[in-house]
Amino acid sequence: MTKNWFITGTSSGIGRILTEQLLASGNKVFATLRQTEQLLELKERYPKQLHVGYLELTDTESIYNAVAAALAEMGRIDVAVSNAGLGVFGAVEELDDHVISKQIEVNLLGSIRLIKALIPVMRQQPERGHIIQVSSEGGQIAYPGFSLYHASKWGIEGFIESTAQDVRPFNIRFTIAEPGPTGTNFGSSLLIAPALDVYQDTPVNDLRKFIDEGFGELDNVYDVAQAIIDCAVHAQPPFRLPIGKVAIQHVQDGLQKRLDAVRSAIQ
Repeated sequence: MTKNWFITGTSSGIGRILTEQLLASGNKVFATLRQTEQLLELKERYPKQLHVGYLELTDTESIYNAVAAALAEMGRIDVAVSNAGLGVFGAVEELDDHVISKQIEVNLLGSIRLIKALIPVMRQQPERGHIIQVSSEGGQIAYPGFSLYHASKWGIEGFIESTAQDVRPFNIRFTIAEPGPTGTNFGSSLLIAPALDVYQDTPVNDLRKFIDEGFGELDNVYDVAQAIIDCAVHAQPPFRLPIGKVAIQHVQDGLQKRLDAVRSAIQ
């Protein structure tokens, strides 16, 4: 059965591949991004299925305008994928306040505002809806140098943990997708803080070198997008969806480590 999808961050990466795969299988997509001309070629290929809209996550009005436009174009929103975001790297004292604010404003507050705009729309639909938040394995574990990125991902996961309970009586479903390192342009788009000499011989600089080398083995972005599509087919979709071998192992290890710490503290 085809669905009407609303997706943010469709210029590249998971959002772009997700859009392409959904269109190829006959779904309708309202794809949002900041530079709408980037989807002109795709719009020409799928003129009746693809609708393109402007959305800037730091602009609350544009969020509500995009959701309203999607509803006007498609009549309903069956599945919404909150995918747009950015990454910031650096020890916290290497980061300036503007970058800190931008990380939280985009990944956390932007996602919260989007979900807030979607809930009343889905609540009034006969079939209700499904909201998929693209988080990361970094919403359950933490690497050195990504403190602000993790703050945004752990924050949005906590927000959804609570909000999902608020709207359960309305049959609005949530999935938190947690992919591991994926073959997108995440590394090249990272906002990397200038290194302080004091961090040269620390785990932060070790990871900085790892980023420069390309993050090692990466999951296939097409497989990650397909896993997100597959979860939307289920009548009772998973609440959490680690994607890829690395993410599955890291999330399990991270949860076990936290459980061990709790047990150790109460013994």
